[in-house]
Amino acid sequence: MRAWTEWSYVCPNHNTEPLESKMSLSSVAIVGAGQAGFQVAASLRQGGFKGKISLIGDEPDLPYQRPPLSKAYMLGKIKRESLAFRPETFFQEQDIDLIHDTAIEIDRQNRRVVLQSGTVCHYDHLVLATGAHNRPLALPGEDLQGVFGIKTLKDADALSPEVKSARDVVVIGAGFIGLEFAAIAVQNANVQVIDMGQRAMARAISQEMSEVFEETHQEWGVTFHFNQGVKRLIGSNGKVTGVEKEDGEILKADLVVYGIGVVPNIAIASEAGLTIENGIKVDSNLLTNDPHISAIGDVACFPCTHNEGQFTRIESVPNAMDQARAVAARLLGSPSPFSSVPWFWTDQGNLKLQIAGLSTGFDTTVTLGSKDSRQFSVLCFRKGHFVAVEACNRPGDHLAGKKILSRPPELTPAEANADGFDLKEWEKQHRD
Repeated sequence: MRAWTEWSYVCPNHNTEPLESKMSLSSVAIVGAGQAGFQVAASLRQGGFKGKISLIGDEPDLPYQRPPLSKAYMLGKIKRESLAFRPETFFQEQDIDLIHDTAIEIDRQNRRVVLQSGTVCHYDHLVLATGAHNRPLALPGEDLQGVFGIKTLKDADALSPEVKSARDVVVIGAGFIGLEFAAIAVQNANVQVIDMGQRAMARAISQEMSEVFEETHQEWGVTFHFNQGVKRLIGSNGKVTGVEKEDGEILKADLVVYGIGVVPNIAIASEAGLTIENGIKVDSNLLTNDPHISAIGDVACFPCTHNEGQFTRIESVPNAMDQARAVAARLLGSPSPFSSVPWFWTDQGNLKLQIAGLSTGFDTTVTLGSKDSRQFSVLCFRKGHFVAVEACNRPGDHLAGKKILSRPPELTPAEANADGFDLKEWEKQHRD
């Protein structure tokens, strides 16, 4: 999984059965062996859980990191074996049953998961960490050779040799994944990026931050086409040769990579009768409407204290890990409402952007540092409340902002605008 794509939310009422005060568990099944699923299993064992743990993943590889797939792995800086969270011996030593199979049915009445192979996996508690899949292009020509999304290790392995030989690359989507890939591809190829939005990463970051990333990519040689959709992909002998924009312009391409968002993997949950709204809907303890089933990570829509309590689905590695630890703690007898500060990151060339908080609906910004040096931060406020920090090559501001967002007192726009204001120093002075 990558660092982050986007967050989204809905605002329904949510009712679940009461959280069980005590849970006597002898078996936990986890569907999804990505970051969230792996972390639940590891945290349960670390916390002393002695029962059976079944970790079910539909890929043949050991559970692995996804963020490097569009960056370091593509450049060959990280070897395949280094992507794994742990070696195979870890699962054996920790007595975690790693099952390479696809879950096709949840039998809630008998508390069991049916796998594609016909195997049945029983559980006292089930954790759904099914993640998300790439939103398809749904365009004429999407099945041409040379057209790729980046989501899995298989995707990255297929794309990596193409990057080395491509000369004309078109990236569809100016989000984090698309721009991470563009920063790599432009080192060897002509790169053009198409996006329906008005600017880079428009749904995720402030205009101030977006402008700097656009300018830097352009300095590297990337060409942007904003406010433009794609009409079709053009090919010859089964291989992509171009991309036709909605305005009729055709961009030459021997490689097309798209990153236009993801869709939560809800099918198995929906068929089992779990509540679905922008993902699998859970309460503040990450429980579904079945008290024996939790949902976490990219697929879970939860009441987010950092988004005014609105039901929110967050696609990020830190969120997946934090939710996994929270569920493991609950299953081990230490429940508490989930309230971790969301945070995200993206590496694009020599730009490292770290975000803490959710800037949804922000109306005021304060910029710290120097845009010219590419070392600056944007503080985002909504109705006078500090809601997020975007830190470009300023990790200290990211860490300080995350701490401020996790506890009172609140930082105000007036304080942030004061001459000589330093975010790290303010956080230090206002610690409890």
